[in-house]
Amino acid sequence: FCRVDPYGFERPEDFDYASYEAFFSRYLVVLTRRAIKWSKLLKGKNSIQKSLKVKRYIRKGIPNEHRALIWMIVSGAQTNMEQNPGYYHRLLEGEKNDKLVEAIKTDMNRTFPDNVKFRKTADPCLQHTLYNVLVAYGHHNKAVGYCQGMNFIAGYLILITKNEEESFWLLDALIGRILPDYYSPAMLGLKTDQEVLGELVKMKVPAVAELMERHGVMWTLVVSRWFICLFIDILPVETVLRIWDCLFYEGSKIIFRVALTLIKQHQAFILEATNFPDICDKFKQITKGTFVTECHSFMQKIFTDPGSLSMATINKLRETCTEKLLSQG
Repeated sequence: FCRVDPYGFERPEDFDYASYEAFFSRYLVVLTRRAIKWSKLLKGKNSIQKSLKVKRYIRKGIPNEHRALIWMIVSGAQTNMEQNPGYYHRLLEGEKNDKLVEAIKTDMNRTFPDNVKFRKTADPCLQHTLYNVLVAYGHHNKAVGYCQGMNFIAGYLILITKNEEESFWLLDALIGRILPDYYSPAMLGLKTDQEVLGELVKMKVPAVAELMERHGVMWTLVVSRWFICLFIDILPVETVLRIWDCLFYEGSKIIFRVALTLIKQHQAFILEATNFPDICDKFKQITKGTFVTECHSFMQKIFTDPGSLSMATINKLRETCTEKLLSQG
């Protein structure tokens, strides 16, 4: 058995190799079939047009060899990079903000201590690449600068693209366009979206919303890391990557689909909780086990389980939740 997964993460002591092997042998068949379809779709070109077919393909998973390219295209990162040649390197060569640099340096060793590629002893050591991407981004988007959580996202982007500049532009796509205001100092977008999830749970899984309210558990206590880290270190790597495939194409509503599916699927289990710590523990438990490891069936569920979820609904809820938060100010 391999102690380290293909992305460089060390597997935990209690890793269930048997059920993982069983899943992966089935998933490999799916991946092979998808790879053939994607190769036909791309026909050796480095471009695709957004279409219903492409959306369907993305929901069924992008093969790893095409992942960086497709993320770059569908997120708009590719266009931005082509329109700003040399910009990334100019950011790295320019004046630096000492406080920003310090904050990033502090987080270097805390980023993926369980990943062999981010160790100081690794060759090449990805800490250096990560440092560059975060410093460049902090100077590019001064309103955000640097905030904890961004290091994990940039780290994942680096593992997939294996390219510093592409990781920078993908980080820009996520923070600048796809996620509304998650990482700015006030984190208003993040707080809003946690409230929005609460409202959606009221609509779609009312018993769980009722339980939370009865025990005075705020949503931010159980789901803030889902939003900040986009499920990194919460769900298995393969599953996170499949979620990101859709996130880059369809936008932030994917996060709500995943969250609602986790809650809905485990409704009975969550409702067994009888007190505050119990509820928090249940929310940790529901992100483990075969349901989330089987990423292919999990992804099918996120598009069926929560039922219809339009961007219009989310935007409406965002408006009311933002107003509520600002009035509490």
